[in-house]
Amino acid sequence: MQDKVTSVLSNFDLIGQPFNRDAIDTLNDFLDSGTARVQAASIISSNAAAIVKQAAAQLFEEQPELLRPGGNAYTTRRHAMYLRDMGYFLRYCSYALVAGDNSVLDDRLLAGLKEMFNSLVIPLGPTARSIQLMKNLVKEKLAAAGIKNTGFFVDEPFDYVIRELSETDV
Repeated sequence: MQDKVTSVLSNFDLIGQPFNRDAIDTLNDFLDSGTARVQAASIISSNAAAIVKQAAAQLFEEQPELLRPGGNAYTTRRHAMYLRDMGYFLRYCSYALVAGDNSVLDDRLLAGLKEMFNSLVIPLGPTARSIQLMKNLVKEKLAAAGIKNTGFFVDEPFDYVIRELSETDV
């Protein structure tokens, strides 16, 4: 897993050049947002179950067919697995949020996920929608806690996962 600092350093090490102004600005932005990132992760962690539960309720209200016979969250076992998976997505997005780098999402979450979901006939559209709903709830919780200017670093990991999953759901 990389963080923003490691990522920037690696890129400049590869090209064998000293930092330019953009790299320094990127690092400054990352370091300046460090406290807010840790606060955001703390709020996500302490509210994870509620975020997952509320996002699932919104998703199932929007797409009730998921809970009907033949739906992907039909039966208690499948419903519990759906909630568990949403929790995984939320947790890994919080890791990427703190690190300022999405490599953990590729390495630990997305590698092989699309193929596995497709082989198990798990629809990716509702999965992507549930991640969007969780992102919205996280942003609401952060705003309620008075943590400001989080949009740029909160959106990034959630949007990345949504994009990666949505590309397959054609």
